[in-house]
Amino acid sequence: MTHKQEIHQHYTMLVQDKIDVFRDMIYALTEDSKNDAKGSAGDKHETALSMMHIEQEKLNRKLQEFLDQKTILEKINCNQNSTKISVGSLVQANGMWLFVATALPKIVIDDKTIIAVSPQSPLGSHLLGKEIGFTFKINETQYLIEIVL
Repeated sequence: MTHKQEIHQHYTMLVQDKIDVFRDMIYALTEDSKNDAKGSAGDKHETALSMMHIEQEKLNRKLQEFLDQKTILEKINCNQNSTKISVGSLVQANGMWLFVATALPKIVIDDKTIIAVSPQSPLGSHLLGKEIGFTFKINETQYLIEIVL
């Protein structure tokens, strides 16, 4: 397995774990509201159900964010290498490893810190379509693209 495939797999598992957690939380809230409906009456009951519904909506929005990230990750072909940076590229710039896909937490693999960046982010948008040797500046920091995988 290549380094890029390992990173992709790690992020895919991370996103799937988050999806599973949010689905479990939504299921638990649904079950709680069913149980609460059986044993409560009056204003307290209505308030509790409203609070559960609001919480469920929040969880559904977060779940959708992770489902969208999973869709992006599923479209990436890790066996494809290009000299131009695109979604799915692993890039080294200024000694930092950047995975152009979607905004996700930093991870460490083989003592290398990898930062997943969205193509819509300032850094990601500067990277797209560029090649090794390209330089650009963001917030007074000069970047040099050193490696593209």
